Amino acid sequence: MGSFLSPTTATALEHLLNLQPDAAPLERLRAIRSLQAALDHDPATLAAVRDAVAADTSWDEIADATGLKVPAAKWRWGGTDDEISARLEAGRKRSVRPSSVPTELPGLSVAEVAAARGVSAQAIYLQVRRGTLVSRTVTLPDGRSYKRVFPAGTPDLESSPDSRPDINGDVPL
Repeated sequence: MGSFLSPTTATALEHLLNLQPDAAPLERLRAIRSLQAALDHDPATLAAVRDAVAADTSWDEIADATGLKVPAAKWRWGGTDDEISARLEAGRKRSVRPSSVPTELPGLSVAEVAAARGVSAQAIYLQVRRGTLVSRTVTLPDGRSYKRVFPAGTPDLESSPDSRPDINGDVPL
């Protein structure tokens, strides 16, 4: 009897099914994860989705059957092979790209100050509004803006030519 699964997936399934009940827990986990990974990449999944679309099955039903939300199902399996490959490749490129947040901004981020003080980010914004903390918005040449906080004694703020905060707690650059 033939299988609609790829040989890799069929092997992973067979390995999992042949494990003894007393197999080591990590061996069981590895076999389960191996099957999951094989199924995620198995062409049979895409073929089944395409067959369902050809049979006028809605994306809501397809998403429900796969355990995904509709946008995720459409992103993963919608379009031609070339369109799917292009989306997956773009996703891989994004995943290996370093963070787009610059690391050499003056002062500290709101999250850093909040963590250091053991309070929420909203509490930091309130302290800025009340004037107990000074902040400024740093705008980069590409248009991205970051709120930076300058607790007392922060050298970056003291070296600024105009360290008087404006009405929003921002210090002009």
